[in-house]
Amino acid sequence: MPDSYLCSQCAEHLLLLEGGNEVLDEINPRSVVTSAKQDENMTRFLGKLASQEHREPKRPEIVFLPSVDFGLEISKQRLLAGNYSFIPDSMTTTEKILFLSSIIPFDCLLTVRALGGLLKFLGRRRIGVELEDYNVSVPILGFKKFVLTHLVSIDQDTYSVLQIFKSESHPSVYKVASGLKEGLSLFGILNRCHCKWGQKLLRLWFTRPTHDLGELNSRLDVIQFFLLPQNLDMAQMLHRLLGHIKNVPLILKRMKLSHTKVSDWQVLYKTVYSALGLRDACRSLPQSIQLFQDIAQEFSDDLHHIASLIGKVVDFEGSLAENRFTVLPNIDPEIDEKKRRLMGLPSFLTEVARKELENLDSRIPSCSVIYIPLIGFLLCIPRLPFMVEASDFEIEGLDFMFLSEEKLHYRSARTKELDALLGDLHCDIRDQETLLMYQLQCQVLARAAVLTRVLDLASRLDVLLALASAARDYGYSRPRYSPQLLGVRILNGRHPLMELCARTFVPNSAECGGDKGRIKVITGPNSSGKSIYLKQVGLITFMALVGSFVPAEEAEIGAVDAIFTRIHSCESISLGLSTFMIDLNQVAKAVNNATKQSLVLIDEFGKGTNTVDGLALLAAVLRHWLALGPMCPHIFVATNFLSLVQLQLLPQGPLVQYLGLAKGFRAGSREIDDTLSPCISFKTMETCEDGDDLVFFYQVCEGIANASHASYTAAQAGLPGNLIARGKEVSDLIRSGKPIKPVKELLKEKQMENCQTLVDKFLKLDLEDPNLDLDIFMSQEVLPAATGIL
Repeated sequence: MPDSYLCSQCAEHLLLLEGGNEVLDEINPRSVVTSAKQDENMTRFLGKLASQEHREPKRPEIVFLPSVDFGLEISKQRLLAGNYSFIPDSMTTTEKILFLSSIIPFDCLLTVRALGGLLKFLGRRRIGVELEDYNVSVPILGFKKFVLTHLVSIDQDTYSVLQIFKSESHPSVYKVASGLKEGLSLFGILNRCHCKWGQKLLRLWFTRPTHDLGELNSRLDVIQFFLLPQNLDMAQMLHRLLGHIKNVPLILKRMKLSHTKVSDWQVLYKTVYSALGLRDACRSLPQSIQLFQDIAQEFSDDLHHIASLIGKVVDFEGSLAENRFTVLPNIDPEIDEKKRRLMGLPSFLTEVARKELENLDSRIPSCSVIYIPLIGFLLCIPRLPFMVEASDFEIEGLDFMFLSEEKLHYRSARTKELDALLGDLHCDIRDQETLLMYQLQCQVLARAAVLTRVLDLASRLDVLLALASAARDYGYSRPRYSPQLLGVRILNGRHPLMELCARTFVPNSAECGGDKGRIKVITGPNSSGKSIYLKQVGLITFMALVGSFVPAEEAEIGAVDAIFTRIHSCESISLGLSTFMIDLNQVAKAVNNATKQSLVLIDEFGKGTNTVDGLALLAAVLRHWLALGPMCPHIFVATNFLSLVQLQLLPQGPLVQYLGLAKGFRAGSREIDDTLSPCISFKTMETCEDGDDLVFFYQVCEGIANASHASYTAAQAGLPGNLIARGKEVSDLIRSGKPIKPVKELLKEKQMENCQTLVDKFLKLDLEDPNLDLDIFMSQEVLPAATGIL
């Protein structure tokens, strides 16, 4: 279910697009507002809601609005036109969108539509302004977000920067216009599903991470079982069977519309028999694992009944040959008899044609009797040379029908007798076989529930087998969940994507919460691995929250309700926002929505503006979170603002005993005094200077970096040495507070270039030209150039 938003002035009113009793129990709404056009899920939810007579204080009122009130564009207009007391009236539309985007996820279309419908409902009821003029809109004091209690909130920016999903254009020229493929992403390396519905379920799990411990541990139990060496053959056999599980809902839909194809019966037959194979295999597996028990019990004998019916009735070879539904022999005696007659027609009709030829004109050399479906039996005679006009086609005792391919077709007494005796065999057989197909469809549809359940359980098994396969190949381990732990503990974690691309990867540990502090400030040189470390923490936490093994020796995940990131600016011209504005928007989401159970990852915030302003904003954000005390989120911050430490910009006092920092920090040292509070800790990426070279160890350690080593990174990027040397010189002058003077050598070179240019222009003058005016040359060329030379 998408996030449900409420007007905080009237928290008893709720809008839900899809239902969950968890939210209803939490806020006990007075009204449930929904679209008059319902899907199956919403209809089922409203049915449950209507049956809850015992709810306290009373059942919610169900309000239906026209579906047009939930339109995307009109919902956006309502959001922008709303009367928000927390937004200044002087804001422009663009500024209002920017402000609201830090509170409302506009990239979640269902949420925007839900809010639009809720605002329409509040406007109709005039809640809070019943006695005011109609032109006074309902004042909105704020938004409060409710989510299902077991879901973890992750926005689109986080999915993008962590490369959980990444779509790329398909390399095939035939699919360039519309085809997309999954690029290098977490979903791409874990998606080893063998059936389409398994892939859909894996994507659904990725979009709905959870901290429901029962659900997560049930997934991990299955993965751990298939990771045992003795179960590898079983896993491979199950994966092969899952490859035959096809799109059953589409087939059932076609059956309801009587549009079933021959291939649908083949697919359904293979799917059902594969499901029976899965059932038999799971019955031999430990029933202590809930998934195996569910498959063994819920793949009932109805599946065997369906497979038996299809196998006994459908003639797959004949159906493919005739491109229609045909039945096997011994199913219907009447159909068998008609098919026998149809099969014996060629020899019988040859005898009839011989007798017909005896009664025809001697000039007719030959004839034949043919059968055409829907027309019947006809006498076929070749066209003779004298048959020119239509009147020449008339033959006594025969009824002319038509001319085709130089052959005349007639009805005779015998063919009419054959029509009366045998009838339209072909159509009769098709009609009777179609009736049997309809009866078979009814038998299948009557057991559709078990087929739907097969798809649910098979796709779940497919996803867990895929995760087990990835865990085996990449060396992942099982995470542990500790609801009492606020934060995460990771021992020797690895970045799941980077370790596949790099020749060697250095694992790093991470721990926050408890006595390890809630805020980690990570400093270090450029290109030392700070961003990878942040993403690594986010990805390992995310993988644990979808029920996957993780790339770490050990991982203990506490109660995490959301993951927020400010790592990469998702720039877009269509947004109309600067890079720094996008950065601020991402940080604002974290500041406005993060709780004490949230994980916040911030990388290089403040670099998009003036250094002093960026440093001040970063310090202000961290001070804000530190002031929350026990309600502070778990924060990992990577920055090159060493002044954050050197200028002691973080607060001092009971929350952060920062007095020891001034004593413990020494220029060029990574040691920190032990008197620092556990609420905040400083880490750096370990390096070693070897002459002019800088060696990266990519290892996180306690301490603070002494320099960013930007000049070394610039040299690695290929900048000229003189530029790098000048940059270091200017940097040293700024640090020492000395004035920056121009380089004398550069000035002399520039002066010589100007002199040479002026001399060249003078030598080109024709002094014998009577029209030459030297005063003009002096005023326009010499005097302006002199200011740059002298």
